[in-house]
Amino acid sequence: MKDIFDLISRIFLSAIFLFEAFTSLKFFERTKDTMTEYGLLWNQDFLLICTIIALTVGGLFLLIGYRPAFAVTLLLMYWVPVTFIVYSFWDDPPAKQNLHSIFFMKNIAIIGGLMHVLIYGTGRYSFRRLFGMTKLPKESW
Repeated sequence: MKDIFDLISRIFLSAIFLFEAFTSLKFFERTKDTMTEYGLLWNQDFLLICTIIALTVGGLFLLIGYRPAFAVTLLLMYWVPVTFIVYSFWDDPPAKQNLHSIFFMKNIAIIGGLMHVLIYGTGRYSFRRLFGMTKLPKESW
């Protein structure tokens, strides 16, 4: 039962990253406008393309359970800074403070879920486990 919950949690965790990669690609220009609003002006096309690649690769690797440490590291390198840049509720006007504090805490919970995968692995239902269990016959001389 634990392995099924590991799989379901990876599906849920990876969904948010894959969805964000898709919407960033679909609404490329709008995403660049949002980056400008938050002061991210340096080489926006490069940053956005790197973000889309990191979210896609990290999300897919997390989903299938392949190289989970790499996937989590890739996702955390994006998710942590963006959380503190976009949802800095302590600097927001009172009208936005409550909503942004909720979004901030949601992102912190996602970071906790990623760290859980990093520490405890991906469970039985993963490509990593599938390939780890497959052994080639030994050659005898």
